[in-house]
Amino acid sequence: MKRLDLDDLPPKVAALLGGLEPGEELVLVQHGAVVGRLTADVALAPSADPHIPPEQHAREVFENFRSAIEDEF
Repeated sequence: MKRLDLDDLPPKVAALLGGLEPGEELVLVQHGAVVGRLTADVALAPSADPHIPPEQHAREVFENFRSAIEDEF
């Protein structure tokens, strides 16, 4: 899997990519030709339950991150 850090991109591009709604598609064009499509992942959407305290959400994010790191190494 390829990885792109939004911090390495120009601010306008990072804002465009970071602002995609779940399921929204972004078409990549070069010299007038479509070279790719990106679709925002539904898993990146904010929690559907607004009653979840921020601490629990942060804990879930950390656990997912830790699990991903452990799987990688």
